[in-house]
Amino acid sequence: MATPDFIRDIRASIGSQLLWLPGVSAVVFDDEGRVLLGKRTDTGGWAVIGGIPEPGEQPAETAVREVYEETAVRVVPERVVLVETVPPVRYPNGDLCQFMDVTLRCRAVGGEARVNDDESLEVGWFALDALPELADYALTRIKRSVEAGPTWFHGMAEERQG
Repeated sequence: MATPDFIRDIRASIGSQLLWLPGVSAVVFDDEGRVLLGKRTDTGGWAVIGGIPEPGEQPAETAVREVYEETAVRVVPERVVLVETVPPVRYPNGDLCQFMDVTLRCRAVGGEARVNDDESLEVGWFALDALPELADYALTRIKRSVEAGPTWFHGMAEERQG
């Protein structure tokens, strides 16, 4: 399901006005160092896997659930990669959302990558030197997931982040 029921309920009250939401992105690597991507049904573009936590759900639980729901791949979250507020997004139906994204690096531990719901047109593993065209946000998340180091916080001076 692309939009959780609790958000549909909120939208029934507020219409299309700006809705501030948590989001979780999962940058998943396999044992060969390839990254798992999904080609989204809503935009037609390739992206890292992600979604909205259910009320009370922890970000790591969201990453595990979303990756499995969308790709049938089982993962173990390894670390927080970045925390960032992304610019507002207006969806084709007119809804306006802004997300506070927590990105987690995850390791694949089972399952075979395949389209597992109606949110993806395709899913697949990609070598880092053979990525399809990706939006800047996805490239940033992949880049930060490959780097060793502390969690990256948007807007903080690089020297203060380690």
